[in-house]
Amino acid sequence: MRTTAAVIRETGKPFQITELELDEPRTGEVRLRFVASGMCHSDEHLRTGDSVARLPMVGGHEGAGVVEAVGPGVTRVAVGDHVVCSFIPACGVCRYCSTGRQNLCDQGAQMATGMLADGSFRFHDDDGTDLGGFCMLGTFSQRAVVSQASCVRIDEDIPFEVAALVGCGVPTGWGASVYAAKVAAGDTVVVFGAGGVGSNAVQGAHFAGAKNLVVVDPVAFKREKAMEFGATHVFPDAASAHEAVVDMTRGQLADHAVITVGVLDADVVRQATAIVGKGAQVTVTSVGRSTDEQIQLAANGGVVGYQRNIQGHIFGMCNPLTDIPKLLGLYRSGHLKLDELITRRYPLDEVNQGYQDLEDGKLIRGVIVHDS
Repeated sequence: MRTTAAVIRETGKPFQITELELDEPRTGEVRLRFVASGMCHSDEHLRTGDSVARLPMVGGHEGAGVVEAVGPGVTRVAVGDHVVCSFIPACGVCRYCSTGRQNLCDQGAQMATGMLADGSFRFHDDDGTDLGGFCMLGTFSQRAVVSQASCVRIDEDIPFEVAALVGCGVPTGWGASVYAAKVAAGDTVVVFGAGGVGSNAVQGAHFAGAKNLVVVDPVAFKREKAMEFGATHVFPDAASAHEAVVDMTRGQLADHAVITVGVLDADVVRQATAIVGKGAQVTVTSVGRSTDEQIQLAANGGVVGYQRNIQGHIFGMCNPLTDIPKLLGLYRSGHLKLDELITRRYPLDEVNQGYQDLEDGKLIRGVIVHDS
């Protein structure tokens, strides 16, 4: 079968729109027709080389669509089902899945190669070159063959454009506040970065009952949107936020800092650590350039003396099989804003313009809408 996809062929070069050959699904695999795909910053990290991966690679890891075909042994979904793809597969039987940590599933080991569970590929160039799908998905393709472990069935009344976002950005941000940081009622929380992930960290902290919910972002548009998602105070820089936090907490500083900036660096880690008080936590969601070291703190004054905790996480410590339906349920009941996250929709051939708009600070989340 032929499919049109946006492919990263060389580090630093734009996505290339090309036709590929797509294999039929094998044991435990399904073929999906994607309807919508979120444009997450992680794909830009892949393109710029901030994250190291095997190239060429079909981009995209936030996708929702319809099951077109299934291979032998598929039990989770059936032809015609509407599904969202979790960028972390959940096999259900490995050590981590079986102990309630699906976000650490062993099948996620091939996210950067795009190989499926049997160590082979489903996308191919006309010359026979194998291409992986980012996060074993490749949602910037009209169709893809993926593991059933990556599929979560959803109700048919959920819009595909909304569903795509809960495959990565929404649970990553929401879970950063609710699960990784464990924000509690009355807490003071500072979120660094108010893009697609940060906006959901704000929503999660607001839902958890944060009293003071401070957002730091240099882009005025994102600060304005953060107020819609529940922020109580917004600032363009860390120094202004720090001064305000000292005042609002009578010098006790914040209980939590959640870092969701586009590219992590040592400065923002230091700023986040300085803005939290004794026994507080800095939750690191962002990723930085693979060649750099981002966490460089003085142990005595920065961590040990204040008993601060630095917590990393992936996927907001969410369990895809339970938290994706949970978040869509909160959307349906009006407790979670998802439509409001979508700033602009793009056809597949405008993917590079979409990422330029993201770089220019014009988007909370862009969404690719595939042709029917």
